[in-house]
Amino acid sequence: MTEPIKPQSTSHSQPENAAAQSNNDANGKRRRLMQALRAAVRYHMKYSMALEWKKATNYDIFMAVALAVRERMIDGMMATEKRYQKLQVKRVFYLSMEFLMGQLLRNNLYNLGIYHWACKAAAKMKIDLEAICDTERDAALGNGGLGRLAACLLDSMATLDMPGFGYGINYEFGLFKQEIVNGHQREQPDSWSRESTPWLIERNDRACLIPIYGKMVEETGPDGKPKSVWLDWKLIIGVPHDMPIVGYDGETVNFLRLFTARASSEFDMEIFNQGDYLKAMADKVATERISKVLYPSDAVQAGKELRLVQEYFLVACALRDIVSAYREHYKSFDNFPEKIAMQLNDTHPALAVAELMRILLDEYEVPWDKAWQITESVLGFTNHTLLPEALERWTMPLMELVLPRHLQIILEINQRFLQQVARVWPHDTERARRMSIIEEGEPKQVRMAHLAMVGSHSINGVAELHTELVKKTLVPDFYELWPHKFNNKTNGVTPRRWLQQSNPRLAGLLNRTIGDTWVTDLERLRALEPFVEDTAFQQEFMAIKRANKARLARVIQQTNHLSVSPDTMFDIQVKRFHEYKRQLLNAMHIMHQYLTIVEDGKDLEVPKTYILAGKAAPGYFMAKLIIKLINNIAEVVNHDRRVREQMKVVFVPDYRVSLAEKIMPAADLSEQISTAGKEASGTGNMKFAMNGALTIGTLDGANIEIRDEVGAENIYIFGLTAEQVATMRQNHSYQPQDYYLRSPAIRRVIDSLRANRFCEHEPDLFRPIHEKLMQPGEEYFHIADFESYAETHVRAAREYTDQKLWARKAILNVARIGKFSSDRTVMEYARDIWDIHPLPPEGSEEDEATD
Repeated sequence: MTEPIKPQSTSHSQPENAAAQSNNDANGKRRRLMQALRAAVRYHMKYSMALEWKKATNYDIFMAVALAVRERMIDGMMATEKRYQKLQVKRVFYLSMEFLMGQLLRNNLYNLGIYHWACKAAAKMKIDLEAICDTERDAALGNGGLGRLAACLLDSMATLDMPGFGYGINYEFGLFKQEIVNGHQREQPDSWSRESTPWLIERNDRACLIPIYGKMVEETGPDGKPKSVWLDWKLIIGVPHDMPIVGYDGETVNFLRLFTARASSEFDMEIFNQGDYLKAMADKVATERISKVLYPSDAVQAGKELRLVQEYFLVACALRDIVSAYREHYKSFDNFPEKIAMQLNDTHPALAVAELMRILLDEYEVPWDKAWQITESVLGFTNHTLLPEALERWTMPLMELVLPRHLQIILEINQRFLQQVARVWPHDTERARRMSIIEEGEPKQVRMAHLAMVGSHSINGVAELHTELVKKTLVPDFYELWPHKFNNKTNGVTPRRWLQQSNPRLAGLLNRTIGDTWVTDLERLRALEPFVEDTAFQQEFMAIKRANKARLARVIQQTNHLSVSPDTMFDIQVKRFHEYKRQLLNAMHIMHQYLTIVEDGKDLEVPKTYILAGKAAPGYFMAKLIIKLINNIAEVVNHDRRVREQMKVVFVPDYRVSLAEKIMPAADLSEQISTAGKEASGTGNMKFAMNGALTIGTLDGANIEIRDEVGAENIYIFGLTAEQVATMRQNHSYQPQDYYLRSPAIRRVIDSLRANRFCEHEPDLFRPIHEKLMQPGEEYFHIADFESYAETHVRAAREYTDQKLWARKAILNVARIGKFSSDRTVMEYARDIWDIHPLPPEGSEEDEATD
């Protein structure tokens, strides 16, 4: 690593001949590295891909480069595993339905420490490495923040030399590719691995056999007692594919293990031999649908069933693999909690509680009490939502159809748990009803969040406010019963991808100014604070911001065929579309700004470019209608000559990780405007601030902690607090009509929706939005927060006109963002939940002492 620039000193200078020799050695090593890379790329082009160099496309070159890089990663992965075996380490397994890994070649080159040398090697081969990296398709294994967080945590575990591994599903199709047609979102299949990916290593030797469906039959056991036996199940084969995860500097290479569903050949052949070829093929296709697509629509029963099967497939494959690897070294399960930790990323993997119990009880005949002690000791549960609709429930009839044995186990867990509740609160039937894993109703449902909480030794939220709301409003009964289980782990993001890689200009300035140790210790960015008033530093910082804006402007020109000026203020909101995230509030304010110009004849404080991006779930009508509204506003604004020099509106289609890497460094103002008390944490807010954007936001999620770190004067906070929102809900005191009558600005925006101003040729298109906004007690408080939001925008715009003031605030956001590194998050998980530690470097005294 490079050190910060320091005054020259001769008292401890290295002898000239030694320095020259050291320089020669380094140059020789670099030459050999470049030669080896060039040779490996040409080798793979010829022998792995059977192509002549002169006929290769950019994607062919990408594959050859990636395969050359993969060699180093595989060497590192094998060396890492030997080290783990030697030290007999405790391992942590992160179970998640989503891993949004993005493009990987550039990231792997950076983390291996060879990016710049690879660029030079590529240049000698007349290759533009950046262009080659951009031909890679994003690994579309997730939806939004949940998957991006999981990717960050894997990066941090490897960087911190921790034995941490991800487990997920190898989806053939990602969420969907978003197209905008006449302003409407249209979903297209996203076959991210359509062209073969170099990063997945198939592990047929570790394939798992997974039972599913079938029925329970009562039989008499060897001891003469009745015993339930699971019979007539189908078998699914889970084939693992490993994606190497390189820690920074390449010392540790872990893996993300993704499972593909395949039909059991024996099962299919049995049907085939009975003469029913079509049924054999139909069953094969049905089985392999399990890993076809991320989040099938659960609007119909078949979709619900497939989604439940997916969740079981994930945990069953993961647990069978984990248990199998453990049993290679240990005969009993006595050491299992000392050697294994598993983290459930939201409720999707909650079936791990029942599956681990089933394996211990049925396959290894561990007594119930011991099996339960093991299960609870091993599992930790991360809650990511306060939205009741996002807390998964599965009907008991569906559970009985798909997982009859697991339902039995869940009912037994619930019975024993309710006995515990009754001992603490005797005769409190209402509390028992609230806490039960089984929700009464027609039909009864299994509450997956309750199952995860009952079966885990740790329950954590992902921001301080979120954790407090989980304890006080979401599940206060559980917190009262088990206060020791609850803890907070504020989210973080990896600075390797989200600053060093996505913003190389800023990373270079930081390295020249304070050294590069911030890459693995983000708190070291505090050393920037003495430079906040330095005019030369401010000017270079703002020049970098403008260059990043110019880069994004080129992307917008390519995707939207719209010219935007990097000299305007870039006001950006990018995230999954949901009413609680309030893209609609942003749209209302854009309408307000437009009407202020064209009707009031007033100029904006500063010319602005509003940039939005994000996907709405295919079945989410209101979110998709808001996307249409934003695109219609853009159509009106961008074609009105009266506002052309003052504002433009852009909706960038198909938001994904690789697009986010170009958007985050270009933002001047970051929109984090969720209804207070709704957002668990957010990670986009951290990425924007890390790249020198100022936040306009509510006191929600991690915004509160960002304010506390960067200083209240360096963030723009507006709107109701979570407590005020809760009080107004409780008192039923929120009446949008009152605000409408009191405020001319609100009245004009709402009336323009009703008057079809932004849907002239589609009358009443936005009537559902108008009706929702004016509904008494409207859930997301759009109108209640509007005036505060608009006033705060005015203040931000005025301060932006003072570029020296703005630069100071932006630099302080970068300097004080250290808390929000995923390295810190992982260290807290490791210390408080997993009980694992960073391993000593290879060959250290600690390492040798354990030999």
